[in-house]
Amino acid sequence: MNLSNLKPAEGSTKTRKRVGRGAGSGLGGTSTRGHKGAKSRSGYSKKIGFEGGQMPLQRRVPKFGFKNINRVEYKAINLETIQKLAEAKNLTKVGMNDFIEAGYISSNQLVKVLGNGSLTTKLDVEANAFSKSAVAAIEAVGGNAVKL
Repeated sequence: MNLSNLKPAEGSTKTRKRVGRGAGSGLGGTSTRGHKGAKSRSGYSKKIGFEGGQMPLQRRVPKFGFKNINRVEYKAINLETIQKLAEAKNLTKVGMNDFIEAGYISSNQLVKVLGNGSLTTKLDVEANAFSKSAVAAIEAVGGNAVKL
Protein backbone atom coordinates (compact mmCIF):
# COMPACT_ATOMS: atom_id res chain seq x y z
CA MET A 1 0.00 0.00 0.00
CA ASN A 2 1.21 3.52 -0.81
CA LEU A 3 -0.25 7.00 -1.35
CA SER A 4 -1.09 6.32 -5.00
CA ASN A 5 -3.57 3.52 -4.26
CA LEU A 6 -5.35 4.70 -1.08
CA LYS A 7 -9.15 4.69 -1.26
CA PRO A 8 -11.94 5.01 1.31
CA ALA A 9 -13.51 1.85 2.73
CA GLU A 10 -16.22 0.17 0.67
CA GLY A 11 -19.62 1.81 1.26
CA SER A 12 -18.24 4.64 3.40
CA THR A 13 -18.73 7.37 0.79
CA LYS A 14 -21.81 8.41 -1.20
CA THR A 15 -22.17 10.58 -4.28
CA ARG A 16 -23.53 14.07 -3.64
CA LYS A 17 -27.20 14.71 -4.56
CA ARG A 18 -27.06 17.34 -7.34
CA VAL A 19 -30.54 18.88 -7.29
CA GLY A 20 -31.93 21.30 -9.90
CA ARG A 21 -29.70 20.10 -12.73
CA GLY A 22 -32.36 19.19 -15.30
CA ALA A 23 -35.11 16.66 -15.72
CA GLY A 24 -32.71 13.90 -16.84
CA SER A 25 -31.13 13.80 -13.39
CA GLY A 26 -34.44 12.93 -11.79
CA LEU A 27 -33.88 15.77 -9.31
CA GLY A 28 -34.78 18.72 -11.56
CA GLY A 29 -38.01 20.72 -11.60
CA THR A 30 -38.97 21.10 -7.96
CA SER A 31 -35.50 20.09 -6.75
CA THR A 32 -36.91 17.60 -4.20
CA ARG A 33 -38.93 20.39 -2.50
CA GLY A 34 -42.41 19.29 -3.57
CA HIS A 35 -44.98 21.71 -5.02
CA LYS A 36 -45.65 25.23 -3.68
CA GLY A 37 -45.90 26.29 -0.04
CA ALA A 38 -43.45 28.09 2.22
CA LYS A 39 -41.03 25.17 2.38
CA SER A 40 -40.52 25.22 -1.39
CA ARG A 41 -39.50 28.89 -1.50
CA SER A 42 -36.02 30.32 -1.26
CA GLY A 43 -35.23 32.11 1.99
CA TYR A 44 -37.52 29.85 4.01
CA SER A 45 -36.44 29.09 7.55
CA LYS A 46 -38.81 27.63 10.11
CA LYS A 47 -39.14 30.00 13.06
CA ILE A 48 -38.89 28.54 16.56
CA GLY A 49 -42.37 27.69 17.81
CA PHE A 50 -44.02 28.14 14.38
CA GLU A 51 -47.04 25.87 14.01
CA GLY A 52 -48.05 26.43 10.39
CA GLY A 53 -50.03 29.60 11.07
CA GLN A 54 -51.98 28.11 13.97
CA MET A 55 -51.73 30.23 17.13
CA PRO A 56 -48.51 28.91 18.74
CA LEU A 57 -48.52 27.24 22.13
CA GLN A 58 -46.49 29.96 23.83
CA ARG A 59 -49.14 32.53 22.79
CA ARG A 60 -52.15 30.32 23.62
CA VAL A 61 -51.07 29.59 27.20
CA PRO A 62 -51.36 32.52 29.63
CA LYS A 63 -48.34 33.87 31.50
CA PHE A 64 -48.24 33.54 35.28
CA GLY A 65 -45.79 33.60 38.17
CA PHE A 66 -42.12 34.43 38.13
CA LYS A 67 -38.74 32.90 38.95
CA ASN A 68 -36.90 34.58 41.79
CA ILE A 69 -33.30 34.89 40.59
CA ASN A 70 -32.07 35.41 44.16
CA ARG A 71 -33.60 32.19 45.53
CA VAL A 72 -31.20 30.01 47.51
CA GLU A 73 -32.09 26.33 47.38
CA TYR A 74 -31.14 24.20 50.41
CA LYS A 75 -31.17 20.44 50.82
CA ALA A 76 -32.98 19.70 54.09
CA ILE A 77 -31.38 17.25 56.51
CA ASN A 78 -33.11 16.42 59.79
CA LEU A 79 -31.51 15.87 63.19
CA GLU A 80 -32.57 12.20 63.21
CA THR A 81 -30.57 11.67 59.98
CA ILE A 82 -27.53 13.36 61.52
CA GLN A 83 -27.87 11.19 64.66
CA LYS A 84 -27.95 8.00 62.56
CA LEU A 85 -24.92 9.16 60.56
CA ALA A 86 -22.96 9.99 63.73
CA GLU A 87 -23.78 6.61 65.30
CA ALA A 88 -22.87 4.68 62.16
CA LYS A 89 -19.47 6.37 61.77
CA ASN A 90 -18.69 7.22 65.44
CA LEU A 91 -18.46 10.94 64.71
CA THR A 92 -18.30 13.88 67.14
CA LYS A 93 -18.19 16.47 64.39
CA VAL A 94 -20.53 16.23 61.38
CA GLY A 95 -19.72 18.43 58.38
CA MET A 96 -20.46 18.84 54.70
CA ASN A 97 -17.93 16.17 53.66
CA ASP A 98 -19.73 13.61 55.83
CA PHE A 99 -23.05 14.41 54.12
CA ILE A 100 -21.42 14.07 50.69
CA GLU A 101 -19.76 10.73 51.56
CA ALA A 102 -23.05 9.40 52.95
CA GLY A 103 -24.76 10.35 49.66
CA TYR A 104 -27.23 12.82 51.18
CA ILE A 105 -26.03 15.71 49.00
CA SER A 106 -23.80 16.40 46.02
CA SER A 107 -20.74 18.61 46.34
CA ASN A 108 -22.43 21.74 44.97
CA GLN A 109 -25.56 21.65 47.16
CA LEU A 110 -26.23 23.72 50.27
CA VAL A 111 -27.53 22.11 53.49
CA LYS A 112 -30.10 23.34 55.98
CA VAL A 113 -30.42 21.36 59.20
CA LEU A 114 -34.01 21.00 60.39
CA GLY A 115 -35.17 20.08 63.89
CA ASN A 116 -37.14 16.89 63.16
CA GLY A 117 -36.02 14.06 65.45
CA SER A 118 -33.65 14.38 68.39
CA LEU A 119 -29.97 14.16 69.23
CA THR A 120 -28.70 11.89 72.00
CA THR A 121 -24.99 12.58 71.66
CA LYS A 122 -22.98 15.80 71.82
CA LEU A 123 -22.23 16.81 68.22
CA ASP A 124 -20.65 19.75 66.41
CA VAL A 125 -22.68 20.18 63.24
CA GLU A 126 -21.46 22.22 60.27
CA ALA A 127 -24.02 23.35 57.68
CA ASN A 128 -25.00 26.34 55.56
CA ALA A 129 -28.19 27.08 57.53
CA PHE A 130 -30.07 25.91 60.63
CA SER A 131 -33.65 26.18 61.79
CA LYS A 132 -34.19 27.65 65.27
CA SER A 133 -35.47 24.31 66.59
CA ALA A 134 -32.39 22.51 65.22
CA VAL A 135 -29.99 24.97 66.91
CA ALA A 136 -31.90 24.60 70.20
CA ALA A 137 -31.80 20.78 70.01
CA ILE A 138 -28.07 20.70 69.17
CA GLU A 139 -27.16 23.09 71.97
CA ALA A 140 -29.45 21.26 74.43
CA VAL A 141 -27.14 18.21 74.32
CA GLY A 142 -24.00 20.38 74.55
CA GLY A 143 -23.10 20.54 70.85
CA ASN A 144 -22.40 23.45 68.52
CA ALA A 145 -24.22 24.56 65.35
CA VAL A 146 -21.51 26.00 63.09
CA LYS A 147 -22.78 28.06 60.14
CA LEU A 148 -20.54 27.92 57.05
